[in-house]
Amino acid sequence: MDPDITLLLQCPEPGGWSQDRVQAELSPDNNRRPLPKHEPTIAAAWDSRRRDKPWLFNGAKFRFHSARRRGELLALRLGLTCYRDYLGTNWSPEAPALQRRGLEDLGDSQAYMADPLGVGAMMFTADHSFVFLRRSQEVAEAAGQVDIPGGHPEPKVNIPLESLSSPLLLGIVRNNRSAGRASAEFYVRCGLTSEQVRERYLLGGAEAHESTNIIFISQQDVLKMEEASDMWHELCPSAKGAVKLYSLAHPNLD
Repeated sequence: MDPDITLLLQCPEPGGWSQDRVQAELSPDNNRRPLPKHEPTIAAAWDSRRRDKPWLFNGAKFRFHSARRRGELLALRLGLTCYRDYLGTNWSPEAPALQRRGLEDLGDSQAYMADPLGVGAMMFTADHSFVFLRRSQEVAEAAGQVDIPGGHPEPKVNIPLESLSSPLLLGIVRNNRSAGRASAEFYVRCGLTSEQVRERYLLGGAEAHESTNIIFISQQDVLKMEEASDMWHELCPSAKGAVKLYSLAHPNLD
């Protein structure tokens, strides 16, 4: 397994979890535990980052706590967090020490981490290609690397919803480069061709500055990407996790 990722959860059912089989349990009990001595460090790190990149904003995010099976259902236990706390914990130089402290104090390495839940989609076009994006050099995380469409549960895209199938949850992956931040990876079919998707991408819009190019990779090349492609080393960790989960599940999806 690539050291950048840990497969936290893989759907054992053929084809992934459909929306009606996934529940979200939102509770303040699932929030990050504050560590009084570290809170000023979080604030200072955010002020420093804002001075360098004043366009950053402190958006609210869902925090991933854990996931558990309930018969045929999957329950996601979520709290609330924010982008500022993410940069000050998961992306802090002190992240390993925070994880050790979490284990010592509470038996949970992630207890003091913001851990905002990311989402990503392996989007399969009508002409049998997957959509990838080259991340901008201006973004705070994984600058210049290749990702899949997604981000956090708040995206705005140019692809019309009626052209997309209902998403299937393939599993959840931890990003070991960002101290175990989790992302939920999905499979979505798109009724548009690669060229039609490219045309809509070029229209721009909200958050368009976060990527600089759109890339289409055939299904065949995606399936051998981990072992035989230089592109694998250009993927950010969450994209690696999505490709890995798709490779494990694809016989039951296609």
